Amino acid sequence: MHSCSTIERPNKRIMIPSAPILFRYPAKDKSGTTTKESVSEKEVVEEEKYICCAQCLHPITRPSDRIVVNGSHIHNFANPSGIIYEIGCFQSAIGCGSAGPTSDEFTWFKGFGWKVSYCGKCLLHLGWLFLSGDNSFNGLILDRLIEPD
Repeated sequence: MHSCSTIERPNKRIMIPSAPILFRYPAKDKSGTTTKESVSEKEVVEEEKYICCAQCLHPITRPSDRIVVNGSHIHNFANPSGIIYEIGCFQSAIGCGSAGPTSDEFTWFKGFGWKVSYCGKCLLHLGWLFLSGDNSFNGLILDRLIEPD
């Protein structure tokens, strides 16, 4: 498996650390005034792993975003053309975009409309964004994703 460590957005690049990051904060004296001579250090160890697009390795979602819908995280469905998809349900997919109007035709989840979801970097079709009022979740095609190491 490949690992992924960068999220690219227009005008923004987010690096996901693979090692602890050392932050330096200016120290303050008793009056609250920042002093230039002393620096305190705080180690932050917070590594987030991402599930990535299998085509371009763009971070798509996190393992912690997996959810259960209608009793399962994984579902197998066929579209009207007979193409079978195995999808996983995720509460968020920050690396995806969605396109087109919301459709209620041939929905796999009763009460939810859907939009096509694609990779925000290479535009590969990754699944669907399911919407119902204020509720939404992502159904992502599992064989188009790579799990973190």
